[in-house]
Amino acid sequence: MVEAIFARMEEGASAMHARALRGFDSKLICGFIGLMMLGVVMSFAAGPVAGARIGISSPFYFTERHVLFLFVAAMVMAGVAALSPVMARRLGLLTALGSFVLIIATLLIGPEIKGATRWLSLGAFSLQPSEFLKPGFVIAAAWFLSAKRADGFPGGVASLLLYGFASVLLLLQPDYGQWLLLTGIWAVMFFVAGWSWAWIGGLGSAAVGALGIGYATQAHVKARIDRFFAPGSGETYQTDKAAEAISSGGVFGHDLHEAPGVKASLPDAHTDFVYAVAIEEFGLLIGLIIIGLFGLIAWRSFTAALTTDDVFKRCAIAGLATAFCLQAFINMGVNVGLLPAKGMTLPFISYGGSSLLASGLAAGLLLSLTRKPRS
Repeated sequence: MVEAIFARMEEGASAMHARALRGFDSKLICGFIGLMMLGVVMSFAAGPVAGARIGISSPFYFTERHVLFLFVAAMVMAGVAALSPVMARRLGLLTALGSFVLIIATLLIGPEIKGATRWLSLGAFSLQPSEFLKPGFVIAAAWFLSAKRADGFPGGVASLLLYGFASVLLLLQPDYGQWLLLTGIWAVMFFVAGWSWAWIGGLGSAAVGALGIGYATQAHVKARIDRFFAPGSGETYQTDKAAEAISSGGVFGHDLHEAPGVKASLPDAHTDFVYAVAIEEFGLLIGLIIIGLFGLIAWRSFTAALTTDDVFKRCAIAGLATAFCLQAFINMGVNVGLLPAKGMTLPFISYGGSSLLASGLAAGLLLSLTRKPRS
């Protein structure tokens, strides 16, 4: 009798679990969960040495905060994923509006750190609004682009104005890295929406021109680009240490019984250069697994985008996937020396409250929009 009751309870739980996951892309969920799990592992590997470098007494200060933010991000992802596409669109639009307001507030009252104004101080927590701008911008731009064929509504022009406004705010901070990422996202969405190559070519020319202005007027932009093309022209300590960490990891990683290794002397080991730490600790294999997880997210997302007839969903899914994977490409490219140094996190793996929460929001939006309708 008791065994029969437990058997029925187990069957009921399995049925509820199946109904809860019905329609979701299980491979996409596995990709996000895989990145989150690696993020926890890397917080133990990179957090203690990062804390020691800046004099934090608790060795697990960054680890504990990473796990806390990651838990909240997972809850955000699950909650947003459960929304209908209409509700997800409304949430994205509100996120875009809120991000614009907060970035303006940052420019007015935010502290200047290393020549840039990108953070809002909220007591014990610092917020970087530009992280939330990306998913919000994607949803708003997709909404405009999906309406471009409606009579009397210039959706393409509206999305261009939205991109222009967002660009101005990012360049005023200044944050050329986030602006270039936003430009890549918008170009992909514009292409997916079916606009001509002439528009995309014009956008590319404008981006190159703006980058040239940044090179001519912003000392830190010029220094980073110069150091990339001529390493002897300036300080390359971070990138040199990242390359040393990657090369020392080999195929199987750092011997755990030895000293901490290169990561102990690598600045931003838990944030911008966590990919280099991962390879040093666990070898080339972990680097390939991370690339594979982002590749899985790109594959499942773009497959869903190209198989839907809904223009809004197509643009939004493509934009969100580009935001995830292009940001990861930039982070890993900097770590391995393929791109100029740029402070950009690796989604779900790098430490950073704003980055983790924004990644959870973007992942939830992707899961909501790629979910198949119940029959």
